[in-house]
Amino acid sequence: MNALKVIIYFSIFKYPLTKEEVYSFSSSPNLQETERELETLLNKKIIFNLGDYYSDINDIALVNRRLNGNKMAREIMPKALKRAKLIMSFPYVESVCISGALAKEYYDDDGDIDYFIITKPNKLWLARTFLILFKKLFLLNSNKYFCVNYFISSNHLKIDEQNKFTATELITLKPIYGKKMFNNFVLENQWVLDYYPNKIINTTSLKENFKKPIWSRSLEVVFNNKIGEKLDYYFKKITLNKWKSKFKNLKKKEFEVAMKSTNDVSKHHPQNFQTRVIVSLNERYDDKNKAFNLNLTMENA
Repeated sequence: MNALKVIIYFSIFKYPLTKEEVYSFSSSPNLQETERELETLLNKKIIFNLGDYYSDINDIALVNRRLNGNKMAREIMPKALKRAKLIMSFPYVESVCISGALAKEYYDDDGDIDYFIITKPNKLWLARTFLILFKKLFLLNSNKYFCVNYFISSNHLKIDEQNKFTATELITLKPIYGKKMFNNFVLENQWVLDYYPNKIINTTSLKENFKKPIWSRSLEVVFNNKIGEKLDYYFKKITLNKWKSKFKNLKKKEFEVAMKSTNDVSKHHPQNFQTRVIVSLNERYDDKNKAFNLNLTMENA
């Protein structure tokens, strides 16, 4: 039930898929195998054919929602690329990717533009603070087009949480700047191929080189010392204390995943989306198992 698992995952996001997309997110040996599986699932009424799309929910409105979201994604992408360039211009930023829904070519009025950022070692929290200060001072603290919610440093490129959700988010990243660093990141995360052997990251927008402006290079010179390291530690400490106070609703284990804060990782996901998606996915697997006498294996969080 390879194709079914793919369809169920994207159904959580109300996003029907074409057969080519189902194949690319599956581990089927070829497209023909996926087509045969889709035909079997259709005959058993486990999934539904909505024009060129497939879903386990029989609602044509999902296709219209997807197509409208795809259109809005194309329209907002130039702005997202400009903001990516702005982020890359900041001190200690080594690579910038668009992540989240927009990276999957979907956007709507309720969405944000999410960015995944790789920084230089021992300067992650300094780089993050510069970006957050810019957002607060010049963007009125709005996340709408500037959601910098996931940072890692270049000496810790391997993602620790290895599951269906993180694999999907990684394989759908849209890298924009920092080609060499991003390629290193991909090499460090080959575990993703266990989930998505047929999926290739879209690197068509990835730029080869980027020269930072003089103000950014000057700030790097100013803080490339013990003072910079102390400030990095200080910014991590005050941010973590603030988050612990603000997000008391999260249990300790949930906080450690959703708001992970180490020297080399900063995540700001207070909705704990990763866990929620995996839980929802397993619930859907269980429903399908009971309704159709299947044996879909559960996902690990």
